[in-house]
Amino acid sequence: MEFIVCIKQVPDTTEVRVDPETNTLIREGVPAMVNPFDLYAVEEALQFKEKAGGEVIAISMGPPQAEQALREVISMGVDRAILVSDAKFAGADTWATALTLSAAIRKIGDYDVILTGKQAADGDTAQVGPGIAEFLDIPQATFIRKVDELDPEARVLRLQSMWEEGSERLEVPLPCLMTTVKELNEPRLPSLRGKMAAKKAEIEVWTFDDLDVEASDVGLAGSPTQVVKVFPPPPRSEGELFSDVEPDEAAKIIAERLAKKGLF
Repeated sequence: MEFIVCIKQVPDTTEVRVDPETNTLIREGVPAMVNPFDLYAVEEALQFKEKAGGEVIAISMGPPQAEQALREVISMGVDRAILVSDAKFAGADTWATALTLSAAIRKIGDYDVILTGKQAADGDTAQVGPGIAEFLDIPQATFIRKVDELDPEARVLRLQSMWEEGSERLEVPLPCLMTTVKELNEPRLPSLRGKMAAKKAEIEVWTFDDLDVEASDVGLAGSPTQVVKVFPPPPRSEGELFSDVEPDEAAKIIAERLAKKGLF
């Protein structure tokens, strides 16, 4: 069976910088790590392989330095890694990112399950995984907290999707896409043999010319949503402290202040 896991390299710092011309994150030269939610997807893909056999392929879209993230997941046990990298892909929003990754997955060919983390730590949109499924026209199951069964013969995946209260049991036909949450598993640590293999591994790099996409559909040009302005929130005022005031009187004062501001 073929399992594809999509990972993203995200800034490993709170001191992110923004390009003043494009209003997109500057990723070059910034300490980075594998998106934490994606590690649960990697672990589940590896467990699928251990139970059903086959191959795990990791794919990432990003600048050349994203190769480090792919080597990290190879050290965990991933068999093959592909970096989708080209200046034409820069500045992509969730739509353009999902479109580009889906084109890369089509180029890979046959697959049974695509796995992604529920969201990226730097964007928090939770849109790319579902977007890939839509572009590929395959079923999707999101926020998966438990896998009950992968049945290769029946070509179905039985899952539990996390809700705010409780969970929902799903049966999804293959091929399909699933997004993972941290309750699903505990990502394994790389082995020494894995680390050695990761150092020697050849990372395939696919550029714009390798994919069946149009320049107008990818990167900043293909992004229907764009950041117009970036600014910090205004600092909070120190507020006002009421002491030695009875609760009823304090409530009256607060109500009057809110009414003056048009908030009550």
